[in-house]
Amino acid sequence: MNVANCLAQSTRLLTTSPTARLDAELLLAHVLNISREKLQVSFEHSLTSSQLRAMNEYVKRREKGEPIAYLVERCEFWSLDLCVMPGVLVPRPETEMLVEQALKYLSEDISCRVADLGTGSGAIALALAHERPSWKLVATDRSAVALALAQNNGRRLKLANIQYYLGEWCQALPDQKFDAIISNPPYISSDDLHLINLDVTFEPKSALFSDNNGLSDVQQICEQARAFLHPGGYLMIEHGFNQGAAARNIFKHTGYSSIVTYRDLANHERMTCARIL
Repeated sequence: MNVANCLAQSTRLLTTSPTARLDAELLLAHVLNISREKLQVSFEHSLTSSQLRAMNEYVKRREKGEPIAYLVERCEFWSLDLCVMPGVLVPRPETEMLVEQALKYLSEDISCRVADLGTGSGAIALALAHERPSWKLVATDRSAVALALAQNNGRRLKLANIQYYLGEWCQALPDQKFDAIISNPPYISSDDLHLINLDVTFEPKSALFSDNNGLSDVQQICEQARAFLHPGGYLMIEHGFNQGAAARNIFKHTGYSSIVTYRDLANHERMTCARIL
């Protein structure tokens, strides 16, 4: 079987994916160890029996809902190629909003100190370190597996302006003050209807679910971050599309000002930013 026929067959088999053709291309490129661009000009290339078996196995796993990022062990975030793995949350495109707002609010000309709480694969911290080499980044996670993955991504990308700390939220931070603290914490309530997305069932529950209608970790971060921010420092937190009002209320009652919620490309309230005075 050649590449063109394999892609056509795999696309037909991926009935549960809304991006079946793209998934098939990513999986086959991974099997052949070539880029998608190279795949596009290799339609007549014949697959070996072992390559075909590997592709069929990947298609079966994808059809059951396993995230593409876990299958190909890669994910793009902020144009950076990140390694990902089961047990660590797959970075979402909407999380790039946190990077955008941090770059907008913080000065490019000074050496800002920024913390990324719950860094996972390191996506936010690595994106900021890449964009602002003069900044000093701190990345924390309560998962040793996730933190090791973030460190590995940092080494692969040759980003030396990041320090990594193991621990829960601000408890992991060194005794320093920060210009900004940023986080994409767990914010899904256990009864959230949007868990119908099969991909989510394969990801670590500790990185997805939070008590108190999904807001327990947002509350903890707001309470703890005040002691680690410079006067005028920023706290930026991603939250669920229906949690904007509740997030603003938490920020207000934990002593923050200049509270603003930003919408994602789907026009959903997705992240809230505030300052400590």
